[in-house]
This record gives sequence, structure tokens and C-alpha cells, in this order.
Amino acid sequence: MTGIPTSVTRLLGIELPIVQAGMSWASSAAPLPLAVSRAGGLGVLAAGPMRIPELRAAVRELRAGTERPFAVNLPLYRKGSEEAMDVLAGERIPVLIASQGGPRRYLERFHAAGTVCLHVVASPEHARKAADAGADGLVVVGAEAGGHPPPDMVSTLVIVRAIAKAVPGIPLIASGGFADGSGLAAALALGAGAAQFGTRFLLSAEANVHPDYQRAVLAAAIGDAQPIGRELGVIRALPNSFTRAMTELERDGTSLELRKARFAEATLKMAAFDGNVHEGKIEAGQSAGLIDEIRPAAEIVRGLAEEYHAAVRELPGSAPC
Repeated sequence: MTGIPTSVTRLLGIELPIVQAGMSWASSAAPLPLAVSRAGGLGVLAAGPMRIPELRAAVRELRAGTERPFAVNLPLYRKGSEEAMDVLAGERIPVLIASQGGPRRYLERFHAAGTVCLHVVASPEHARKAADAGADGLVVVGAEAGGHPPPDMVSTLVIVRAIAKAVPGIPLIASGGFADGSGLAAALALGAGAAQFGTRFLLSAEANVHPDYQRAVLAAAIGDAQPIGRELGVIRALPNSFTRAMTELERDGTSLELRKARFAEATLKMAAFDGNVHEGKIEAGQSAGLIDEIRPAAEIVRGLAEEYHAAVRELPGSAPC
């Protein structure tokens, strides 16, 4: 399979502009990111819920398992983030994807270790700040994304174009709503150098989640994943007793304090790790409605590349690729 050279593939040293999102629990172990990186994309280890010894061991497992680049996603608000950064810088990871915090906090340390640093943004203002601070590239998240979409819910179609215009020349990875090769083609057309796929890899054989969680996401329609948690750090989640309770509280104008308490009672771990899809947070993107099967991650990567080439060939006036 031939590569698809872009600004992002050149920056990261990967063959294909396909990035597997860092998803707590789903990619908080080596198998999924390892499979994606081996297949020519960028596999991403999700450090968010990982204990420090587990994080160090998984990074070393990834390095032992492939000579190709991989990344670690680190939410800067997580408990013990400074210790995690010490470990990751000491391990000289190839790529860091940081989110939920300012880039000046880590850039000097990781650049000194030879790490490529990507920062997650969801507005032109934050994109300019990250670029001015020295981030090597940006992951741009739109409203269709699972997990934590931007609070203002601007679509990927709009936010990627806005940021491409706001910070021309910096490599961008578009995230939110992508499930197939046509989505990858769209991301590149918008000005990004790669697309990030979350829900598509959540529904992979290597995803480190409970089968009931995968079954719930696989059964979802495109309109099922709804934003929940206004003023609390919005997530996009599938309907269950938790989302119904939160919807009722928001509709009734319940105080922020009471809504915050109810929001905290349910966790992603309950659904993703324990399999409690009735009461936990079933986080998923709108692209869940475009996915109808669970496949090995390497097959997903190859399929995305093949679908991309097919989509480009079908564009009016396009030359064969």
C-alpha cells in the first residue's frame, strides 16, 4: 500500500495521515496503538486513567513492539500530570499529544527530549496561543467528536477551516465525525494534514473496553450520541439512565451544584471498563452511526487508506491517484 504524504505524515514520520485518538480505557494499553502504528498510522496511548507504573510499562511495550512512531495523549488536568510528564520525557516518547491545559507548561521539556509536540485545540484563539508557544502541530476537535467536544459545539467542518486560516502553515489533524476514507479525504480538503479517528477505533478488536460498551456503540444511530453536561465539561454520550437524568435536570433548571453532583456519579470507567452501560457514561462520537462492524485495527487502517483513494478517484475532475 502506498503512502499518502502530507504535512502531518512528514512531521511525524508516518506513512498514512491516519491518527487513532487517545481514548481513556480503549487505548490505555499497548495493543491498540501498537497495531495502528505498525499498520502505518499513528497509534496513541491514552495516559488519562493510567497509573504511573502502567504508563511506563506500556510505553516500553510500544517501543519494543515497533520501530514506527507512536504517541501518548496526556490530559494536563489529570492527577499526577507532572510525574507523568517526567516519565514520558524520560522515556523520550516520539510524539506527545497534550490536552486540557497550556502548552508552555511542557514544550521546553519535551522538545529537549526530541519529542514532537501536538496540542489539542477547539478555537482559533487557542490555536494561535499554542502555535505562538511553539507547538509543532495541532489536533483540532469539532462538535461531532465523542468524549469532550468543544463547549460552543462548532462543527469540524467549520472549526478546521477557521483554524487553518488563523494559523496558516502549522500542521493540523482534524478530529470529530470521521469514520471512513471519504472522511479522510474531506479532512485533507479542509486544510488538515491528517484525520483523527476515535469511535472507529473504539470499535476495533484491540480496543481495551468491555464488549457491552462496544455493542452499545455499534448499535447507535447518527443522532444518538448527544451532548450532555452543560457548564460541566460537555461530553457526547449515548442514551441511558444517566443521560436521561442529566437531561431532566438541565430541562428543569436545576442548580449547577446539584447537576455537578449527578454528573460525577456516573463515569466512563463504569461503561467502558466495567460494562455498566445502563448507568455509566457511554461516550461516543456521532460517527458511531456510520460504523457497522468491529474489525482488527490494522484492517481498519488499510481500509481507510483504500477508501480514501477510491473517494479521491470519484471526485469530479480528479486525476488518478
